Amino acid sequence: MSTAIVYWSGTGNTQAMAEAIAKGIENVGESVDVFEVSSVDANTIASYDCIAMGCPAMGGEQLEEEEMEPFVESIESLLEGKRLLLFGSYGWGDGEWMRDWVERMNNAGAKLSKEDGLIANESPSEEDIEACMLAGRELVQKN
Repeated sequence: MSTAIVYWSGTGNTQAMAEAIAKGIENVGESVDVFEVSSVDANTIASYDCIAMGCPAMGGEQLEEEEMEPFVESIESLLEGKRLLLFGSYGWGDGEWMRDWVERMNNAGAKLSKEDGLIANESPSEEDIEACMLAGRELVQKN
């Protein structure tokens, strides 16, 4: 099972979540490739069986507009039937950006391993890191 994690992080919070998800995947003996969104394209990521995408809430609770949003647009049509985990951090609001992103990816035909996505308020706590590790394991083990 090939797994990729693609993320954008401004303060390091979403990066910490990506690293914990990767650790959870590696802890069950699976390999994972971790990419900052600026270093990868949709065609490369589309070849993976499982994908985790992470982005914090930006502005009025939306995806980061310069790199992550264009990447998500470019991969959206390639997600039909793919196992997908969405994650990110936020500092204000109530998680609307994640609800919108989950709905968008469901509409693209992705199979979300965590129905509501995975969010952390500000810097991920120990509990958030544990949840990320568990979500990584579930991503690669779920049928």
